[in-house]
Amino acid sequence: MQNAQLNHFQKLDVYVVAKGLAVQVHRAKIRDAELRDQALRASKSAFLQLAEGLPNYGVAMRRKYFICARNSACEVAAALDLAIELDAIDREAGLEAIGTAVRLSALLGGLLR
Repeated sequence: MQNAQLNHFQKLDVYVVAKGLAVQVHRAKIRDAELRDQALRASKSAFLQLAEGLPNYGVAMRRKYFICARNSACEVAAALDLAIELDAIDREAGLEAIGTAVRLSALLGGLLR
């Protein structure tokens, strides 16, 4: 398979936003170890579930992956919200990443319609 066929979906806004969220969470350096681990795993899961669903031609399978990705995006937002309240993350970085998680969730919701 040619490279162009493998990565055409990598140019989609939803893909870029999901990858950006994972990078933001990684760079945020959440100081609470449990929340950091949970937020990192959820952000990576959102990205990877999306990446697994995008090239899938089966409607039911795409829906399954997109629902899992959206659930993980919501989990990221909750972990970041709690990290802000616990003063375990820079407030501005946390709020920015929450905004990205909300945007990703909305984009995934659009894909589920």
